[in-house]
Amino acid sequence: MRVLGIDPGIAIVGYCFLEHDKARKIIECGSIQTCKDLPNPKRLAEIHKDLTYLVKKFKPDAAAVEQLFYFKNAKTITNVSEARGVILMTLEILGVPVFEYTPLVVKQAITGYGRACKDDVKNMVKMFFEGQKIPKLDDTTDAIAIAVCQTLMNRI
Repeated sequence: MRVLGIDPGIAIVGYCFLEHDKARKIIECGSIQTCKDLPNPKRLAEIHKDLTYLVKKFKPDAAAVEQLFYFKNAKTITNVSEARGVILMTLEILGVPVFEYTPLVVKQAITGYGRACKDDVKNMVKMFFEGQKIPKLDDTTDAIAIAVCQTLMNRI
């Protein structure tokens, strides 16, 4: 079973393709990064194009996407919401079943504590994949955690 984990954003979309049979193995992970100098429609189109390429290349059986949580900055939540909408639309068009998890649920699944800090999540991800290289970018680590959450929830 191959799972795609996605941490949505307008500037950076973290992603992870995880193989899950008897054990979990990271197939590919990284980020889609857009240029802040481009207008949002071009950034959203880039996210769609890059995600389409990745999904066609790695053929996930399901995707787990982080749900939005409250932001203090209304402009930020609007941009992230637009990017998340493009991500969900792209996955729907490509026929990938989507499961959505709040950050609290992901943290609970990974660390056992829903209010865990980013370092706790990162440390647990490193423990899950001991011996595999884990990228330093928080968005990619979050995408790995989201993919692991999907495998733990057994909703595939």
